[in-house]
Parts: sequence; structure tokens; C-alpha cells
Amino acid sequence: MLDNLQISLTTPALLFPAISLLLLAYTNRFFALAALIRSLSPELKPVHSDQIKNLKQRITLIKKMQEAGVISFALCVVCMILIYAGFNHLGSVVFGISLLLLLYSLLLSVVEIRISVDALNIHLKELSK
Repeated sequence: MLDNLQISLTTPALLFPAISLLLLAYTNRFFALAALIRSLSPELKPVHSDQIKNLKQRITLIKKMQEAGVISFALCVVCMILIYAGFNHLGSVVFGISLLLLLYSLLLSVVEIRISVDALNIHLKELSK
């Protein structure tokens, strides 16, 4: 199957802007979550244990999203080096792995967004009481 697949240096290079923007978005989500956590203070108002669990889960997901995105980015660079050195087949395999890691990162992002939205809906329900 990979015998017919020919990728050039420009193929993985096309992912550079997309992955960079994705990592920027992940970093912004992390900073927003970090600011929220820092603003929570037991002296101001008690924090429910479910909220703490939710925040910890989201931090873990964002960390995994960022790791997968960075590794995907690094593998795109490795892929380009391999193609440049004439190892097209190996470069194609590395590029495929990079795409799978990018997909994993995106799926984690969807899970994190769902958790965030669920938490906001619970908060809105509490506000409307």
C-alpha cells in the first residue's frame, strides 16, 4: 500500500501552520484553566470535590493533547529530514504516525471540550436556582 504512496517535502510542511495554531489554542486553553484554578480559593468560597476532580481531569487531557501535538510536529520534521535524505518509504511511515498522533490530539481535545461544557452547564444550573 505504501509502495505507491509518494510524498514530497511539501506534504508534511503543509501541517506546520495547522499544528502550530493547534498548539497555540491548546496553550490558551491551558492558561485559561490555570487562571481559573488559581482564582479558586477555599477562603473565598468552598470548592466542590467534583469541581476539583473535573479540573484535574481537564489538566491531564490538555497535557496529553499538547504532548501528542508536539510529538506530531517533531515527527513531521523527522519525516522531512528522512525524505530529504532519500528515505521516502520510512519518511512516509513517520508521516503516517505523525498524522495518527495529530488525530489522537484532536480527539482528546473533543473530550476536554465536552467536559468543560458539562461543567459550565452544571454551573449554569446552579446559578438558575
